[in-house]
Amino acid sequence: MPQNALVPRQAVASGIRGRSSGFDRPVRHLNQVDLARRWNLSPRTLERWRWLKQGPRYLKLGGRAVYRLEDIEAFEAEQVRTVSTSTDVGGAR
Repeated sequence: MPQNALVPRQAVASGIRGRSSGFDRPVRHLNQVDLARRWNLSPRTLERWRWLKQGPRYLKLGGRAVYRLEDIEAFEAEQVRTVSTSTDVGGAR
């Protein structure tokens, strides 16, 4: 298969085909629509986050924003919050 052959988006996102960057595992990406579906939010939210310099890291390839799966997972891990188990709410005495 030629290097510039079109590959279905699902194949790229799932890592079926990808270029190795010196490592044994393929590089995997999600586009804006796929990431919005993953997180159940609007693609415009991702556009706004990019404009505000928020959200996960992204690459601009051919004028389009794509997100590396490792950056998505790192961003998700950063969002984990723990709930306080303290019974002292509001500073009651």
